Amino acid sequence: MKKFFFSLAVVLTAMSLAVAQKSAKPNIILIMVDDMGYSDIGSYGSEIQTPNLDKLANEGIRFREFYNNSICAPTRASLMTGQYQHKAGVGYFDVNLGLPAYQGYLNKESLTLAEVLKQNGYSTLMSGKWHLGQDSLAWPNQRGFEQFYGFVSGASNYFDIGKYGQAPPVVLIKNNKKLKLKEGEYLTNTITDNAIEFLKDQNKTNKPFFLYLAFNAPHWPLQALPEDIEKYKGKYDIGWDSLRVQRLARQKELGILQPTQKIAERDPEVPLWDNLTYDQKQLWKAKMEVYAAMLDRVDQSIGRVLNTLKELKKDDNTLIIFISDNGAQGGFAGIGRKPQRNTGPIGSPGSYDYQEQNWAYVSNTPLRQYKNNMHEGGISSPFIAWLPKQIKAGSLVKGTGHLIDLAPTFYELAGAKYPATYNGVTANQLAGKSLVPVLTGKASEVNRGEPLFWERAGNRAVHKGKWKIVSTFPAYQWELYDLESDRGETKNVAAQNPQIVNELSADYVKWAEKTGVVDYDKIKPAQPMVIPGQSSSSAQAQRTAQ
Repeated sequence: MKKFFFSLAVVLTAMSLAVAQKSAKPNIILIMVDDMGYSDIGSYGSEIQTPNLDKLANEGIRFREFYNNSICAPTRASLMTGQYQHKAGVGYFDVNLGLPAYQGYLNKESLTLAEVLKQNGYSTLMSGKWHLGQDSLAWPNQRGFEQFYGFVSGASNYFDIGKYGQAPPVVLIKNNKKLKLKEGEYLTNTITDNAIEFLKDQNKTNKPFFLYLAFNAPHWPLQALPEDIEKYKGKYDIGWDSLRVQRLARQKELGILQPTQKIAERDPEVPLWDNLTYDQKQLWKAKMEVYAAMLDRVDQSIGRVLNTLKELKKDDNTLIIFISDNGAQGGFAGIGRKPQRNTGPIGSPGSYDYQEQNWAYVSNTPLRQYKNNMHEGGISSPFIAWLPKQIKAGSLVKGTGHLIDLAPTFYELAGAKYPATYNGVTANQLAGKSLVPVLTGKASEVNRGEPLFWERAGNRAVHKGKWKIVSTFPAYQWELYDLESDRGETKNVAAQNPQIVNELSADYVKWAEKTGVVDYDKIKPAQPMVIPGQSSSSAQAQRTAQ
């Protein structure tokens, strides 16, 4: 009889453990990189070594279509809240233009992922770039994060180079206290170090966690560790023309680029590699070697986080999402941004250089245009999701997801209730749709029942089904593209389809009114910010208009 009861106890214990594991809320890690192009990781066609991201892609799911808001702060506003950026208060950037939709920091009505998940029993951790308001009242610890390490502005050096005289020291914040990067430290490493520290400390609790890991790389300035740069010496001697051909071929092999899709035409502003002098080639290839090294270090960092998850025995129940905040940045030095103020070679602590349009044209393969533009090259991101036992390994789908879809996705998976009010304030309703049906193989793309919309500094777009209208400030003329066959946006078919243009344009007007969007001509700042993320032609157009 004792043996029977012992056996029964073992069975019941095993059953209770199985039920507990099945019902356990998943941990969530949201990884965002900065200014990285659509084709810059291995699973999207790149030659850059990203084995850890490739592992997540091979064991998880990739989207061919995932959209951001084309530039840093507006993207992060939608990411953190599940709202269109205007609704969250960051319609233009992290500067105040005097209207609620353009106040430059998150409003209280737009609840952050950290606020909602914390209220639903999660530990909330962040390491990296915030860029959602520099006033201390808008810092991460004040918006729901229990642990924060990083910087709150839009960019940072990767080394403390105050001794060089022309650039300030790297000032960081850890849980509301300012500190500086130590000599010899590299920012990508310290962001990772602190994320791992937070995970290990959180492991002492019985709660699930949400970690937002926001890397600054590969955003300018081009600064990398010597051992990482060395790995890419000579790899870019072939130049941007040949490299783009190689990436296109790899994208076709991977299924990222479908055989029926048209690709973006060659950027006429980018010179032919073979027409450059020897000295010019040395300068340009050095830029891409450092850019690749910066992404390589990000991938190494993700590998360290994966090892930590395994060490903590949390790898089987952790959702990992990887995205970029916008496409690679175009623009040429001296056109659209200040001349370089380098005090050292490209890649060194004294470097203040950036990738520029010639290589960004490759990074955004096979798409058109760059950061700050609403063509596909500006608003498209790789998307990888990994959750063992729930996401089928090696999945590749159209997806058509957007930043606003991440909040409802996380809340559904976490079993989290989104409150109607928070601290006495009525919360904005979520704008997106859960990605769970796509992630679990029940759908190949999001069924949202309405278009996706964009507006930033007068640049506008609407995506509905296979159709997309887009216009670039100061022009108010809509272009129309059939993205099903022409993801590269090579043929404007607006003249042939006026009814489609009128329909989507009417949708845009309704959305703009509901969301608080104001005609950019009426609110543009007297001294517009310089964006090193647009083509030289669009930069010139904005300067002429303003």
